[in-house]
Amino acid sequence: METERRLINRRKFGYYMPVFDNATNETLGYLSDISARGFKLEGNRPLPVYKVYRMRLNLSAEVAPVSSIVFDAEVVWCEPSPYSPSEYEYGFQITRINPAEQRLFDHLVQKYSVAG
Repeated sequence: METERRLINRRKFGYYMPVFDNATNETLGYLSDISARGFKLEGNRPLPVYKVYRMRLNLSAEVAPVSSIVFDAEVVWCEPSPYSPSEYEYGFQITRINPAEQRLFDHLVQKYSVAG
């Protein structure tokens, strides 16, 4: 992974939540770390660095009054998982999100993340 440039610390995400490519409905990976501006996913194939995805998080009624949030995020790094040779980890930076969905995303960070 390249030199650490993160300004906001990520926190472990304590909820098994898939993240989807909104255009194809394909699962890109599962949240493992999260911050207000970015997150780490774990998935089963490499993703191209610098590619921007239109992503979707499906939400349950216990989390938010809407069924999903949609935003753009760029892959800033991709590397094989140190725990499983057939899996990958990806770092994403959110590049575009509307203010209402940013508030819901921030709520996810606060409600489901844990220090570590």
